[in-house]
Amino acid sequence: MNIIATEIPEVLIVEPKLFGDARGYFMETYKKALFDEAVGHPIEFIQDNESKSKRGVLRGLHYQLPPFSQSKLVRVIEGAVIDVAVDIRRGSPSFGKHVAVELSAENKRQLFVPRGFAHAFIVTSETAIFAYKVDNYYAPEYDRGIRFDDPTLGIEWPLEGDELLVSDKDAKLPSLEEAELFEYEQKLYGE
Repeated sequence: MNIIATEIPEVLIVEPKLFGDARGYFMETYKKALFDEAVGHPIEFIQDNESKSKRGVLRGLHYQLPPFSQSKLVRVIEGAVIDVAVDIRRGSPSFGKHVAVELSAENKRQLFVPRGFAHAFIVTSETAIFAYKVDNYYAPEYDRGIRFDDPTLGIEWPLEGDELLVSDKDAKLPSLEEAELFEYEQKLYGE
């Protein structure tokens, strides 16, 4: 397993090693000791989730506030998406900046989205099955989001206009400036 720091050091790309032959392949998608070392502290994933979406579906930018903030380890089992993590920790050197990575069944990459980041993805294939681990449960009263098309974020989505399918909820999210966010010094992992 190869773990790669992105331009925002807390956001990590995980590239599994594939072992294959005429029968198919095998890969480890997660190894706790290696992952915790790369992240710098223990992460206790407690739930796996999966969704299927068609081309143009854009889900996000979502996050949860403490005490229910979540880290996610995300991947694509079928199809392809552009996955985005946005730093929403006020005072952070990378506040408002984002990382965008293609995740696909073909490249088998995963993205670690830490607490304090908003997350979204857009499906670029005909359909995509998106799977992810989280380290905290969903709590609707702590659920928040930011508009995917907030111009201050500068995210270049590969599809636009009539190609996009966005939920009514996501279309009504506030801008980064209006959203309830994290503070950079805020303890997010119970250290």
